[in-house]
Amino acid sequence: MFGDLMGMMGKLKETQQKIEETKKRLDSVLIDEQSNDGLLKVTLTANRTVKSIEIEDSLLEDKEQLEDYLVLVMNKAIQKATAVNEAELGAVAKDGMPNIPGMDMFK
Repeated sequence: MFGDLMGMMGKLKETQQKIEETKKRLDSVLIDEQSNDGLLKVTLTANRTVKSIEIEDSLLEDKEQLEDYLVLVMNKAIQKATAVNEAELGAVAKDGMPNIPGMDMFK
């Protein structure tokens, strides 16, 4: 039983390291999103950090439209980034979880 526990702890530590490595890698995975007309573009990492926002000059004349665009496009980009993030981290966590009875919430 004790040896089993040590093995599980080692496996968890290994999984934590893999999760950290995956998080680092997700910093270099870029998600691009834009408004339907292409006037506003945003780029996020898969860790949901904003890397760039490009705004066409014509949008600068209409504050309300620009604000609406920012909200819509940012939310779409965040949803995409979150999906990539959860899929990547979920795969690592599921792969690394030892088979502990009652701990199958990661499956």
